[in-house]
Amino acid sequence: MKFLDIQGRKIGDEYPPLVIAEVGINHEGSFKKALQFVDAAKKAGAECVKFQCHITEAEMIPTDMKPGKISKERLWDIIKRCELTEKEEIKIKKYCEKKKIIYMSTPFSREAAERLEKMNVPAYKIGSGECNNTPLIEYIAKKGKPIILSTGMNDISSISRSVAIIRKYKVPFMLLHCVSMYPTPYDKVRLRSIIELRKKFNVPVGISDHSLGIYTCLGAAALGAAALEKHFTISRKWSGPDNPISLEPDELRELVIGSKAVWDALKGRKEIQKEEKPVIDFAYASVVTTKPVQKGETFSLDNLWVKRPGTGDFIGQDIRKLLGKRSNRNLPKDVQVKKKDVKF
Repeated sequence: MKFLDIQGRKIGDEYPPLVIAEVGINHEGSFKKALQFVDAAKKAGAECVKFQCHITEAEMIPTDMKPGKISKERLWDIIKRCELTEKEEIKIKKYCEKKKIIYMSTPFSREAAERLEKMNVPAYKIGSGECNNTPLIEYIAKKGKPIILSTGMNDISSISRSVAIIRKYKVPFMLLHCVSMYPTPYDKVRLRSIIELRKKFNVPVGISDHSLGIYTCLGAAALGAAALEKHFTISRKWSGPDNPISLEPDELRELVIGSKAVWDALKGRKEIQKEEKPVIDFAYASVVTTKPVQKGETFSLDNLWVKRPGTGDFIGQDIRKLLGKRSNRNLPKDVQVKKKDVKF
């Protein structure tokens, strides 16, 4: 399976999951808060912090629509309030570079994509709402940079159309399984979709998770998720539509540590490891005599059984090899049977 390379960070099966701290619009248009988010994400150990690039007039028409149950405020007002200026976004990206954390942002319009291209972003994150927005996907794919495509609110058919466009331009990409419910109930997360997407498209697959806490992300890591994206905030007490479902710094730190631990735990296959030898010595059982055995006497379950430690020539599973064989010498009770004791 291929891997993705974003600013030197390789993403795929052979690498630990990339934890993406999704600030989104939790800064609510405050440049000062945006920088605080970068600091907090870096301190928590995240390798990537992601924002959203909104130019309201370019991405939507005037509307009184509200974002479902997420907020009672008009969507237009939320997006407009949470915009960052081009100069602010440039400064945030430079601040991320200074702090040595990967900067990413999601464009919601051609104009936003152009802004990010001028900023020379290392990759494009395309949100679930744009997963079937094939005109925008093609516009971004033409730029030739790596793409992370989130797949909430889409099925295999619609994802396939977008993947075909990305592949047409030979752009490296990965997918994020996502369910666009805020929050997503655990029984709606459908983690096995990670396996389904990986088999179908043969690319790295991660998760953009909207459930509460870090449980499902750790489950995703156990299924081989290549990236773990979670909404991030400094405090859920802060205002903002995504704050209630966001991780706080301590939780993000636990996700970073836990996902690496799970990835380490996935390595290797089922075999006896050399580090298990000290435990083998006391935990295994060896074949021993259960009563005195005379030279020439036949070994049977009447005079043999298995007891610890496992340091003998014959371990428990070898007892059948000895049944019916004769003893080469007199053996007392409760001694391990040696190879030299058996007439084969």
